[in-house]
Amino acid sequence: MIRILFTCLLIVSTACNTGNDKQLESQKATTPITKIDPNYKPEEKLLELGIELNTPGTPVASYVHAVRSGNLLFLAGKGPKKADGKNVVGKLGADLTIEEGYEAARWAAINQLAVLKAELGTLNKVKRIVKVKGMVNATPDFKDHSKVINGYSDLMVQVFGENGKHARAAVGMGSLPGNMAVEVEMVVEVMD
Repeated sequence: MIRILFTCLLIVSTACNTGNDKQLESQKATTPITKIDPNYKPEEKLLELGIELNTPGTPVASYVHAVRSGNLLFLAGKGPKKADGKNVVGKLGADLTIEEGYEAARWAAINQLAVLKAELGTLNKVKRIVKVKGMVNATPDFKDHSKVINGYSDLMVQVFGENGKHARAAVGMGSLPGNMAVEVEMVVEVMD
């Protein structure tokens, strides 16, 4: 009797796992990019969007803008410094609206693109935006971190197309340096 009960449990368990495997399969990342589209021209996309990249300044502490390991480029966190040299400052949920936070995240993306271009010489060497970590200066009750960091992610997709889609975290912080609204770091796969 115990053997029959054990066999029945094993069959039910296997059937449940098969369903979970199908669910997990559908959640896997898209197929890796193995061939770059000949129409892939991210710098032309920037021109179409009216975005001009500035030369990144020198880091103000003991760090560098980017570190390359193999074909991965790890970019230090960048804030929302605008073209006039001033950061977008303030706390989401108190000082800034979601729309202002979205725009701040977009500025952080522009600053990261400037670092990428300075490091690589051309944005055409970007094979894939792999991972983005967006940190939002927010009040404890703020709940729309992802809507803010969409300003960053949306620009990456506008510039790099499918290659700009990435894994991401959007988290709240009690504060950020200089009271800036957002800080974003990124990992990029590059081509030689």
